[in-house]
Amino acid sequence: MIRTKVLVVGGGPGGYVAAIRAGQLGLETILVEAERLGGTCLIKGCIPSKALIHAAGTFEAMRRAAGGDALGIMLPEPPRIDLARTVRWKEGIVDRLNHGVAALLRKAKVRVIEGWATFSDAKTCTVRTAGGEESVRAEHVILANGSEPAFPLGLEPGGPVISSTEALLLDRLPERLLVVGAGYIGLELGTAFRKMGSDVTVVEARERVLPNWDEKLTNPVKRWLERAGVTLHLGASVEAVEHTGAEAVAIVRTGEGPAIRIAAEKVLVTVGRRPRTQGWGLEAMAVDMAGPFVRIDEQCRTSMRDVWAIGDLVGEPMLAHKASAQGELVAELIAGARRHFDPVAIPAVCFTEPEIVSVGLTPPEAEERGLDAIVGQFPFAASGRALSMEAGEDGGFVRVIARRDDHRLLGVQAVGAHVAELVGEFTLAMEMGALLEDVAGTIHAHPTLTEAFHEAALKGLGHAIHI
Repeated sequence: MIRTKVLVVGGGPGGYVAAIRAGQLGLETILVEAERLGGTCLIKGCIPSKALIHAAGTFEAMRRAAGGDALGIMLPEPPRIDLARTVRWKEGIVDRLNHGVAALLRKAKVRVIEGWATFSDAKTCTVRTAGGEESVRAEHVILANGSEPAFPLGLEPGGPVISSTEALLLDRLPERLLVVGAGYIGLELGTAFRKMGSDVTVVEARERVLPNWDEKLTNPVKRWLERAGVTLHLGASVEAVEHTGAEAVAIVRTGEGPAIRIAAEKVLVTVGRRPRTQGWGLEAMAVDMAGPFVRIDEQCRTSMRDVWAIGDLVGEPMLAHKASAQGELVAELIAGARRHFDPVAIPAVCFTEPEIVSVGLTPPEAEERGLDAIVGQFPFAASGRALSMEAGEDGGFVRVIARRDDHRLLGVQAVGAHVAELVGEFTLAMEMGALLEDVAGTIHAHPTLTEAFHEAALKGLGHAIHI
């Protein structure tokens, strides 16, 4: 029996951060990971998908240049893409970061056990490794087991039906791709494959794309999809998928009329993710649940003493940066600190075309809560920097929402090219309790996209300069 102060289960962005911080604080720590260090985000999610999105954007820009680019850049013939080489480049980035995580754990003196942990009680687990089984007992257990793709009945993975994991490993571009689900994962990957040349069809059960974001933010994305030739079936559902050799035919219900048949080489199912609660002995730990998630308090404590849970396992938002923040917090609590997980807001980013970011409340959410709010919005069409980088004509904008009585920020959103890089400033302003006057009184460098945040605050105060 191996005994340790802290046992972390799961080496994703929640688990490995918790383990590193625990090691930094001098706590004897073991981390158990069944696959590769870095978890879904680093190995088969956030990082590889953004690499593929970047490659797709570069390819699309070169393809435009082959037809006579407005910038005066011209290529003598259209470019070609070798997806297998693109994937190898992407995997090189993943490998580099994976090795970096391993080095950071070693530096923090964290012992890593490669294997699958199964709990027999709240503090004891058996780890199946390549060399046999090891038993581990800990004073504190941090559950960071993450999540996995959800598949509706009739759309189970296999053959041409794939998840985002398999989509990121394709070595040949599918001529026809059917994406089931118009959330951020489906549209990010669908957009990338369309830019690379696939014929893309999207089926979404609700009446609009990105249904968890407000419509003003998603309209520019919908317009891009339509201009790019992506076929959208909204308010529709896939009833079944028939496998026909190397292809598949999806039976799609689009209202009260007869179902239609859509053929595709690959059917990418992106209807959401679910917490990974099965197969590792959660039922033996006697922790309380909150629906499909593990119930925690404001310190990430479960109902079992000295058992903690973080990340996707504990509920929405299922985001890597939330998991990392919780992991750091729990390690410090175990070491004796006094902390609570109480962020003002957690930022969210959607790497579609154009990108969308949001932190805090949107105008509809403020209205639902009965808050008297003012909204200031500044379009990138009036931004010199946006226009100079071909980012001013896609309908993008920055929007601020603030209380009418004291002008305290309630939320900030943006849609447009490269707006993901602005969300840090938005989140910092929210966390620091900034007023519209604070943002308006901060000198923003010119020419940058951040000026749009400054102008949106001025607009909320009633005296924007450049619109």
